[in-house]
Formats: sequence, structure tokens, C-alpha cells
Amino acid sequence: MPQALFIGGEAVAPGERRLIDIHLPQLYTHAALTMPVQVVRGRRPGPCLFVSAALHGDEINGVEIIRRLLNVNALRRLRGSLIAVPVVNVYGFIGHSRYLPDRRDLNRSFPGSERGSMAARLANLFLTEIVAKADYGIDLHTAAIHRDNLPQVRANLNDAGTERLASAFHAPVIINSGLVDGSLRQAASRLGVPVLVYEAGEALRFDELAIRAGVRGILSVMRELAMLPPGRVRKHVVEPFVARASGWLRAPQSGILRAVTHLGARVERGQLLGVVSDPFGEVEEPVQARYDGIVIGRTNLPLVNEGEALFHVARFRRPDEVVDTLESFQQEFDPNLDILPPEEPPLV
Repeated sequence: MPQALFIGGEAVAPGERRLIDIHLPQLYTHAALTMPVQVVRGRRPGPCLFVSAALHGDEINGVEIIRRLLNVNALRRLRGSLIAVPVVNVYGFIGHSRYLPDRRDLNRSFPGSERGSMAARLANLFLTEIVAKADYGIDLHTAAIHRDNLPQVRANLNDAGTERLASAFHAPVIINSGLVDGSLRQAASRLGVPVLVYEAGEALRFDELAIRAGVRGILSVMRELAMLPPGRVRKHVVEPFVARASGWLRAPQSGILRAVTHLGARVERGQLLGVVSDPFGEVEEPVQARYDGIVIGRTNLPLVNEGEALFHVARFRRPDEVVDTLESFQQEFDPNLDILPPEEPPLV
């Protein structure tokens, strides 16, 4: 482990914990703007892990996950280094927007460049200042606005090391996801830094179950990397299921959606998931499952245009077992079923 880890031009020595402000292009009001980064370094050698959130500025569950992570007592026994970036897309976060002011998607702008668009410059800055200093990464996301995602990990499972970390997160579902052009995962992969993506919840909304599962998952990965000492033995450990494939069912016409299927439900081929109709109910079109699977994402907005994504269905070899795992997962993290008082009050 290097004696000094340089972030934003500042050196952080082993055993130190520092809050660093990385300077960003100022607002057009002349107000200064920074990306806040907290670096926690153990006294003993170990890997360097970055954890990031709000790459899309309206995806706020990850911000709360990182806040709770940084308050975990186990970090006092950390081996290696943790780089925590709760808000990457500060511009979008301020404006409650997924995008940057130039309307670009930051997660399609990597690796970026120093002289490119605003998105390209921010992507380049994050890649050089954070990702390039790490050995591993976990990037926290939610569904887009008006959509909800079942807690899931997306990773390149063709890489054995990445697959091991994805399983260690203990989310109920793992999606074998390829590397998308312009994405953070693709750019990090080219630097030799494997990255897990944790997806859970909805944009601009806190989801207590998703937050709890995210904190637990990151700690589990850190233990797998020997960055933290082993935790207490859990009676019921979620064994994730890997989806063979997944796809969206889209609106057959514009209208008002009456959904009859909830997130996490098992569906069979031909099963009715919802109906799209005009306001009078004179013209109605059913939305039916094209194959057996589990609903891992869905829209929460009943007003839909033709072609809009409505239900995200993943295929599994044993869907019945996936449903049982989801029920166990929900019970484990449901604050209403807590036997012991939580470390802090659950969000409602």
C-alpha cells in the first residue's frame, strides 16, 4: 500500500480520514462548485475500493447508503483504503436531474477528455482522480424517474474475480451485464478496475429496504476482499440467482396503464401484467409476459406513450426458488420486522 494516496492534489496517509473537495467548473452565477470525496485509510495494507453514487444526479439512494457506510464502526479496523464519492454528478444533483446541464448522460460519456464537453470533462476528472487510484469499485444506482428496480447487482460475470464479488454482495438477483460503450464500467475495465453496479429503488425517492441492503452488500464485499474482519455469522444468507436474460415489455399504445403485477412477482408466459387503455376504456390493449420470469423493474407512472418501457422481466432457471429468496430478502431487511432496534431510525 502506498504511503500516500493523492486525491485532488492532497495526500492522505495510512491511518488518516480526510474530506477532500475536488474543484469543478464553476456555475454561471460565478459560484464555486466542488465534488466532495471522503477518503478513509487503514493503517494496514489492503486493496483500495471506491464507492460512488449519483452518477445520475437524481438517483439518491446511493447517497444515503454511503452516509451510513461511513458511519459503520467496523471501518476503524479497515485494511487498505476506501474512497467514498456520494455525489459524482453534482450539477444534476442540485437540479434534481439525471443529466448534466448540457443534457448529456454522464454514464455514457466515459472516458471523457480534458477539452471535451462538460460531461466529457467531468467523466475524465472522475476517472483520473478516483477510478485510476482504486483496485475495485462499486457504483450505486436506482431506476430512472417514475420507475422502480428490484435490488440487483449488474456485473460482467465472464470475469471470475468480478463474479466472486457480485456473489459476495448477496443481492437477490445478479444480471450478467455487458460493458456498454461510454459507461463507467467499460472505462474502469480498461484500467483493470472491476466495478459492480448496484441497482435498487426509484429516482428522487428513498427506499429503506434498498438502502439497508446496499450498506450490507458493500460491507460484505469489503469482507470478501479482506478489507474488514469477518462479521457475525448470519442464520439466513441470501444466495443470489443469476438471470439468463432480461427484457422490457413496452406499451402497445399510448394511454393509461392499469398495472396488476408488482415488483418481484413471478410471471408466466402469456400472463396479464397490465392493461393500457384510453381514458374512456373504449380501446384497451393487454400487456402480457412473453416468457416465464421475475419482474425486476417496472414503471410507476400510469400515463404512458406507445413504446415506453413498462415491465422489466428477467429469466431464471428456477423462478420459484427466486421468489422464495426474494421473500427471505424482504423479511431480512424490512424495518417493520426488526427484532432488535436499528442503529438509526429507518426512513419512512
